[in-house]
Amino acid sequence: MPDPIRILLADDHALVRRGVRLILDNEADLTVVAEAADGTEALDQAQATRPDLAILDIAMPRTTGLQAARELSRSMPHLRILMLTMYDNEQYFFEALRVGAAGYVLKSVADRDLVEACRAAMRDEPFLYPGAETALIRNYLEHAGDPGTLPARSITDREEEVLKLVAEGHSSKEIADLLFIAVKTVERHRSNILQKLGLRDRLELTRYAIRTGLIEP
Repeated sequence: MPDPIRILLADDHALVRRGVRLILDNEADLTVVAEAADGTEALDQAQATRPDLAILDIAMPRTTGLQAARELSRSMPHLRILMLTMYDNEQYFFEALRVGAAGYVLKSVADRDLVEACRAAMRDEPFLYPGAETALIRNYLEHAGDPGTLPARSITDREEEVLKLVAEGHSSKEIADLLFIAVKTVERHRSNILQKLGLRDRLELTRYAIRTGLIEP
């Protein structure tokens, strides 16, 4: 028998992790070797345990699953990544593809889809839920003839970090301390974010962060 697929599981809800782990560990070819409660911990656990597959919740504290997936795709290019989420949302889905995820699984049907998604990812095959397939087809038709099928990200990774922290209610001083940058740098990033995204204030930034999966509603 080949060695089981070694899995890192990241979700900020312990009950969700427990339920998902039961599903995965019940399969002879799958084993959870590490758990994480947020994206930052997931990055640390990935480096420590070197799993074959990471299953990441989209909306988590400190570092989101999407942010963690982007960093893991850069630092561990052979690691397969699945996004596990409660959000049947096209914007989250396309961002998951952009950051390198091999599949997008809804929590509501994880007991049905997750095991096959893990196996598909390890075969280098994408796993999409039915609604995502419809979204892909519609997106292709809308962008037929364009050189790229996905719109470019308008903000940088650092600006995204600042945006997330602003939306979580942190002050500029707190953000500066968390990111080890100057308060003036935080304010400059915040101004750039507002300008790039066409937003006016913290409330609109927060709404944008919810829509894009940086924070939970």
